[in-house]
Amino acid sequence: MNIPGIDTCISLMDEYGMLPNIRRHSVLVARIAELISSRLSNNIGINQAPDHALCINGALLHDIAKTPCLEKGCDHAATGGKICQQHGYPEIAEIVAGHVILQDFSPERYQQGHFLAQEIVYYADKRVRHDSIVSLAERLEYIIENYGKNDTRTQGLINENFSKCRQLEGDLFSYLNFSPELLLQNVEQAGECSSLAALFQEAPKEAQSKSYT
Repeated sequence: MNIPGIDTCISLMDEYGMLPNIRRHSVLVARIAELISSRLSNNIGINQAPDHALCINGALLHDIAKTPCLEKGCDHAATGGKICQQHGYPEIAEIVAGHVILQDFSPERYQQGHFLAQEIVYYADKRVRHDSIVSLAERLEYIIENYGKNDTRTQGLINENFSKCRQLEGDLFSYLNFSPELLLQNVEQAGECSSLAALFQEAPKEAQSKSYT
């Protein structure tokens, strides 16, 4: 695998003009992905758990195309995947392209303790609204309100996606040593030991009106 380092991810954020609020969101998603992948490695073994660096850096770059797509109206997941592919990171590209809708949903695989890096990043993203850790129910409410477009079909697809996410959450946390409700507490406790500690300092709070998923 060709996985960029954290410094390279930050350089790419700068290159694609990532807004401060989206950067804070991405760092928090990465902190969650780091925690979950680390705990999985401890509990099910490093050979079975998804690659730690892939989870972290895939999370950092999951919204790499969000800022340009806010202006151009493009699909930020698909566009972000192409950006990562162009930079020579095919494994990261797969994570970025699949972070909005759960790909390869497989309860049978989850119950055997097999989770993909893409699924860790997808779940971590669904637990962050702006730059705060929230429950899946709170995140769903936000997405329905902002992206449901008062359209029954769109809302149905969003609800279906979150139904799968709840299944993933249940299976994922059966291999962790804390509950989904204690995610924030565990992320905070792991803070000083995080490889992302240098990124914790809050960026300027501007451009808050920009939206993202």
